[in-house]
Amino acid sequence: MKVMKKIAKLLLLLFIAIQFFRPEKNTNQGNHLASFITETNPPENVKTILTNSCYDCHSNNTEYPWYNNIAPVSWWLSNHIKDAKADLNLSDWDSYGKRQKEHKLEEVIEAVDAGEMPLRQYIWFHPDAKLSREQSEAILEWARRTKVLYGLGPQPR
Repeated sequence: MKVMKKIAKLLLLLFIAIQFFRPEKNTNQGNHLASFITETNPPENVKTILTNSCYDCHSNNTEYPWYNNIAPVSWWLSNHIKDAKADLNLSDWDSYGKRQKEHKLEEVIEAVDAGEMPLRQYIWFHPDAKLSREQSEAILEWARRTKVLYGLGPQPR
């Protein structure tokens, strides 16, 4: 029994200690999505869907939930966001070339069409982010149209 108490105390101390090691937060209060919105011109309903279901992981500004203040959850979320931004960062849309933009939109189409985005783990804690059939179709229609327009010229206005 004494051994169990020592282990419990050690685990508690370890848990408290790791709270002091926090990852950098993904926050940018500026107008970091302006070029993406201007260039791809999503309709209002698609803008709302992107805000509710995509931007937390795929932009430079995450709205963090309360549980992000608890390690090791904060570490897991930070890594998840870094991975998501490596795949697609809408705040860095200007840094992508025309072909990259077409490819990124193709990846959006594939992920939404397959029901892979938003991730199930994200939806568990953000039920409003779950895409309805109509929302998925709106995203797909916008992404397909925009992808075609990139193929036709420099910017799809």
